[in-house]
Amino acid sequence: MKATFPGEAERIKHILEAIEYIETAVQNHTESSFISDHKTVNACIYKYSIIGEATNCINRNLLAKYLYPWHQVKSFRNFVLHEYHAVSIHVIWNTSIKSLPELKKVMMLIQRDHFPTI
Repeated sequence: MKATFPGEAERIKHILEAIEYIETAVQNHTESSFISDHKTVNACIYKYSIIGEATNCINRNLLAKYLYPWHQVKSFRNFVLHEYHAVSIHVIWNTSIKSLPELKKVMMLIQRDHFPTI
């Protein structure tokens, strides 16, 4: 177990790695094949929990400099973890296809602007 908590630069790296994992996981799927691939769905849900948790640990003032609905990222993490019984796989698919590309762009901007060496 790691003795220290990750800093903001490392958390942004974790977010980008989770996004890349999800992108790779869904790239060869259709919505129906994704829905029937329970291992991939569960892996993506886990990666969404990382994205939400890491985002929650980044300084709010830093995030506020970038126009993005940050509350949705955090709320999605809470939803998939606390309301696991109500998670629609269609929502996981749609978020992966429609929302992640924009989050990736914003996270890459933050990384470039504030943590260019990672």
